[in-house]
Amino acid sequence: MPPFQRRQQHGKKKAKELSAKFESELRIEKETRDSDTLPPSIQGFLDNSAFQLEDTPGQEEVYLTRKFGEESIRLSFTIADLNNIDQDADQYGEDPALSDEEAADAAATNVQSGGGNTKGAINQGRTKGGNFAVAPEDSVSRADRAESSYEEPGEREEGTQEPSFPARINVSVEKSGKGCLQLEVLAQDGEIVIENVYYFQNSELADAKTAELDWSRRNIYTGPPFGNLDEDLQVLLERYLDERGINTELALWIPEYIDWKEQREYINWLSNVKSFVDA
Repeated sequence: MPPFQRRQQHGKKKAKELSAKFESELRIEKETRDSDTLPPSIQGFLDNSAFQLEDTPGQEEVYLTRKFGEESIRLSFTIADLNNIDQDADQYGEDPALSDEEAADAAATNVQSGGGNTKGAINQGRTKGGNFAVAPEDSVSRADRAESSYEEPGEREEGTQEPSFPARINVSVEKSGKGCLQLEVLAQDGEIVIENVYYFQNSELADAKTAELDWSRRNIYTGPPFGNLDEDLQVLLERYLDERGINTELALWIPEYIDWKEQREYINWLSNVKSFVDA
């Protein structure tokens, strides 16, 4: 048998082994969790919320939109935040989670000036801005996340918290002909933390889709760092978001939805790659 034919047969054998491994992974993932049906806790939020979900299969970005009077509100977040947590965990060596002492130290040094919120606060309680600061949990791997089950809000045992991770949300509040207010916030453990607030007279600059708009955006003064604002102003901005449904409930829902969507996209990826190998 010519050498090239032996190589072809060897390659086909390896392709079958690879396909079988993908099939095994698919079976495990599908048995672990139903990725086709929204869990009750996720669906319940959508059923009772003014936000409309925009989620395109195969895309990392997810959008929530709603009207609030004359305002058009658009939120965007991405499942990449969950994948980034898994990658960043490698920096800590064999144990990807911070120790209790390190977590406490990190919380103590990450206090956001004003608004009564902290990034990663370790004590549970209502902050000045009306949000809940809940003890952060260690980040969890895909296997650990898969073992967890979804529950209706209120069914979780008192004093227990679902593991969470920081999810970044871009908030745009637009008024026709009056510009756009854009806020960068962080959602984790039921807390909404404002990181930056920008204002654009030209709403197109808030979501610059061309190089020209992006260049114009860079030269515009959009506002000071949020932490430099007067504390009362920070609190009022937090309440401004809360009135528009960007609150504790949303901060709990978004990481849960990211986790569910990432699992669904992973299963689709396994299926697509297996089909390619088998073709």
